[in-house]
Amino acid sequence: MPNSLAEETSPYLLQHKDNPVDWLPWGPEALQRARDEDKPIFLSIGYSACHWCHVMERESFEDAETAALLNERFVAIKVDREERPDVDDLYMEAVQGMTGQGGWPLSAFLDPDGVPFYGGTYFPPEPRHGLPSFRQVLEATADAYRDRRDELEAAADRVREGLGAAGRIEQSDEPLTPDMLERAQATLLAGADRAHGGFGGAPKFPPASALEFLLARGSTEHVTKTLDSMMQGGIYDQLGGGFARYSVDAVWLVPHFEKMLYDNALLARSYLHGWQATGAERYGRVCRETLDWALREMRGPEGGFYSALDADSEGEEGRFYVWEEAEMRAVTADAGIPTDQAERLLGYWGISPAGNFEGRNVLHIPAGAAAKPPPCLAEARRALLARREQRVMPGLDDKRLCSWNALMLGALADAGAALRREEYLDAARACARFIAEEMHDAEGRLLRTWKDGRGRLNAYLEDHAFLLEGLLGLYEATFEQRWFEAARSTADAMIERFADPERGGFFTTSHDHEQLIARRKDLDDHPIPSGNSSAALGLLRLAALTGERSYEDRGVGVLRMLSRAAIGHPNSFGHTLLALDFHLSPTREVALVAPPAKQGEDGLRAELAPLGDVVWSRLRPHAVLAGGREGSETPELLRERTSVEGAPAAYVCESFSCRAPVTEPAQLESALA
Repeated sequence: MPNSLAEETSPYLLQHKDNPVDWLPWGPEALQRARDEDKPIFLSIGYSACHWCHVMERESFEDAETAALLNERFVAIKVDREERPDVDDLYMEAVQGMTGQGGWPLSAFLDPDGVPFYGGTYFPPEPRHGLPSFRQVLEATADAYRDRRDELEAAADRVREGLGAAGRIEQSDEPLTPDMLERAQATLLAGADRAHGGFGGAPKFPPASALEFLLARGSTEHVTKTLDSMMQGGIYDQLGGGFARYSVDAVWLVPHFEKMLYDNALLARSYLHGWQATGAERYGRVCRETLDWALREMRGPEGGFYSALDADSEGEEGRFYVWEEAEMRAVTADAGIPTDQAERLLGYWGISPAGNFEGRNVLHIPAGAAAKPPPCLAEARRALLARREQRVMPGLDDKRLCSWNALMLGALADAGAALRREEYLDAARACARFIAEEMHDAEGRLLRTWKDGRGRLNAYLEDHAFLLEGLLGLYEATFEQRWFEAARSTADAMIERFADPERGGFFTTSHDHEQLIARRKDLDDHPIPSGNSSAALGLLRLAALTGERSYEDRGVGVLRMLSRAAIGHPNSFGHTLLALDFHLSPTREVALVAPPAKQGEDGLRAELAPLGDVVWSRLRPHAVLAGGREGSETPELLRERTSVEGAPAAYVCESFSCRAPVTEPAQLESALA
């Protein structure tokens, strides 16, 4: 008989609806049951694409004896970390503080008020590798709750105080100066892996935010090393495009095979910006292949994007992606590829009889092979991809998350403008319309998640902040005023509902959100930007377009709160440093003005495209762009700007003080140099 998760919409929670464990979703009812029955809470947090979450389910949560023990002595709660990042962040911090490590599945033990007293991650069904069995842990924690209640209650206030510390960080009085950026850049590069790209050792996560900061600073050497290493490694899907979440090794070879929407949105932009900064066509290709994969495999019919593809299929991690040499030879032979060309192909993709993942091969490009692709490469990719599509697909997490969709719409908007791909702009528009029409409640408040025609859960800071950045990017790519107005409305709602009036910055949850045992601020930018750093950059860009000082003050408040941490730990605060770099650099405000006409917005963009292409074609991290017809009032950057003798004109401004307008692309290029 299904448990209480059967009524949920999260694919992860629904995966557990038939467990014999009497799971409850997080909420007041679950906490009240714990109080009424005077039982501790077992909190299990994971996500649908998590390999070890599946393992623990098979070993423990589907086991009748383990489930009976859980049901007898605990109130068991399941949480999808992607739906409830507030709950996940809070208890991840607690478990990391207790054990020195964290990850998913997250296993936390709480008192009925939600205060944690023990935790860990994966526990095996039998003792091994120095870990106690899960049932041993259950027995010990239940006994501790029964026999050592006074100790747990005495420690509860200290635990609450510690978990709320991030929300009490004060702004620094230290001036924000360019030397901060120089110090952060030097510290970041000191930790660079010069041989393989990225930073540090295994496991290795794609450092998108750190790469963006270096590109903004004009530092490309390590960026190109990292981009090349990732795109040639097994972490990149050499057949279908798109990136896995991380590499289990230090050389980007064997991935943890799940594909997340957020990683691919961020990395598509990193490769796009690498192309804009260096002109290397290989980066533009990877950007296109990544976005094409997202449009092909991750896009719902309503225009939103799914969350993730699982690491597992047919009960095995990576089975969908790896190859046996004999199978590859058979596919290339069937495709009519000559034997000598097939041999070159196997070498190009690093195929060897020994294999490199449980006896099978992860396609990758060994050092030196990238410069010598075989003539049959495109044909072989098509043949192998067609064969792979006959395999059992990995599980799909088809919920749509606002923040991750906002990242993807921003990537599509940037790439659509820079690469002149109208289909990307159309997809970005459709995604923005989906969020506007489907992911708001009856009162107009933004929602976190959507599935099967139903939006639910209060949106978080990151949902608002990422959407602000994405909508501004869509406006700058299309000059459609509705997206600017939506961005400004999102910023105003974010400030009203999340801002900390005492210490500055923004809380993770809104003022009217469910109260947890501590109210936190998400701060670090790894693996995705924090809500605070994204809010800062979005507000600073909005201030540059509008001249509205209050937006700038809010953004600078975040920087004053995070600057010390960012300079000392730049790999964890790349997006914060990107915002600081934007704030401290001379900002170019570019206004493109078309003569009055009766054409609609499509006509406007076409008229302004020759000038817009000058801005879009290169990486310009310190520029904002507005476009409209003569007489436009919004954004404020367009006010009192006129065309020149009936021709579209470009104004390059700093602090709303503009040079004389120019009408030729070459003149605009010179003005922006």
